Amino acid sequence: MRRKLQIIAFALSLVFVLRSQAQTAEPIFPKGELSTAKNHTGNIWLKELSVGDSTFDPTIALATYGAGAKLDWHVHPGGQVLLITEGTGYYQERGKPIQVVHKGDVIKCPPGVEHWHGAAPTSSFAYIAVTPTQKGKTIWLEPVSDKDYHHVK
Repeated sequence: MRRKLQIIAFALSLVFVLRSQAQTAEPIFPKGELSTAKNHTGNIWLKELSVGDSTFDPTIALATYGAGAKLDWHVHPGGQVLLITEGTGYYQERGKPIQVVHKGDVIKCPPGVEHWHGAAPTSSFAYIAVTPTQKGKTIWLEPVSDKDYHHVK
């Protein structure tokens, strides 16, 4: 019985140590630079992690959004995969309902499909984007309307 209590006490202390380290750990990748592009609303920071080339096609980037920030409607000719790493955000394909996404979700943006993504109104949001570049660069469309942004069901 005493041995069991010692093991339980050790396990609990290990959990608390690991939890406190996880809460104070530095991010794996730096936040990047504040975007000055005209294809979004709000503050978005970008950090290119790997630029696509003839050997390794996809560009891989970290995007970090302030609360309420969102990209304009756009299309990726080669599609895109978003690995959500922080916060709560929105993803919507043209003609479909908004999806609420959270840390740990994976979103697959199909090639050639008009869509947008951004942070929820009260949450920051971040993801790692994997974007094939051989089929062309992102095609930017119109800004997301307030009506579209606030149409979460």
